[in-house]
Amino acid sequence: MFARIRAISSYLPATIENNSELVDARFIKKLGVQCRHICDKDEAAGDLAFKAAEKLFAEHDIDRHETDFILLCTQHPDHLGPHTSGHLQHRLGLKKSVGTMDIALGCSGYVYGLAVAKGLIETGLAKKILFITSSVYTKYINVKDKATRPLFGDGATATWIDGGDKESLWAFVFGSDGSRYDKLIIPVGGSRHMPRDNPEVFSTDDNGNYRSNYEIFMDGMAITYFTLREVPPLVDAVLTSANLTRADLDYCIFHQANKFMMTYLRDKAGLNDVPFHNDISATGNLVSGSVPLAIEQVVKEIGAQSLKRVMLAGYGVGLSWAGCIADLSEVM
Repeated sequence: MFARIRAISSYLPATIENNSELVDARFIKKLGVQCRHICDKDEAAGDLAFKAAEKLFAEHDIDRHETDFILLCTQHPDHLGPHTSGHLQHRLGLKKSVGTMDIALGCSGYVYGLAVAKGLIETGLAKKILFITSSVYTKYINVKDKATRPLFGDGATATWIDGGDKESLWAFVFGSDGSRYDKLIIPVGGSRHMPRDNPEVFSTDDNGNYRSNYEIFMDGMAITYFTLREVPPLVDAVLTSANLTRADLDYCIFHQANKFMMTYLRDKAGLNDVPFHNDISATGNLVSGSVPLAIEQVVKEIGAQSLKRVMLAGYGVGLSWAGCIADLSEVM
């Protein structure tokens, strides 16, 4: 029995924020982000995750009661404890024998989650997995921080993973560089710097971006350099592990960071001749949700039948990266 992706659905909040109201047209063209979906003040990551899961069950006529494991990838759980996936079991009306696990990863999280799902299914520990990503990054971004506000959006995806008779997820490669953990960070809020011991302090950087130590800080240049340094070798490593060449690939679906970076990365990784998804115009960066959302979009656009050798890759906060090859030809 081999793990395979069978269906993906996404949920995007109703509120839309247009970047034309925040930054000039040149910046929008460079980012490739026209607008983003923003969650309501009282919406949490678990709420978006719930709506994505319900949409998955409805859109693809999936019997929710066949779920025997929930994986939730989010960096912003509803509470520091308990785990949000556990509460989702109850909210979705699933049986108590369902296993639940939160994965606290960002941009690389979808590929890492696929690896966990593969392990559960191919060792016989689970048969049908509900894998959800949920991002509410905008809750942690200051409205005066134009380095991050025009880039990130909110949203959730739900992926149904079950077993098939052929290998559909393989050649996984992972990497981490914890020495640069502070290049994309929320300084206060965890056990390292507790809120009660660290008053909220606001500051303005050299570029006029205003934020507090309770909000996201991103060194955009460092993240760009990291991506261009680590992802091309990741591409080579995945191809080597899969015994494939670039010409063998049917498609590349990478984490959707921004249009400028994706265009440059495609060239640097030698993928200009491979079909390559590069579009976050209406969603912005959805962190761990960007890869599954892109898969959903590509399948709707061209169909799944031709997507037998697709390279998936995620990279970012951590700093962390991961890639694999996926056969998406059986996605509904």
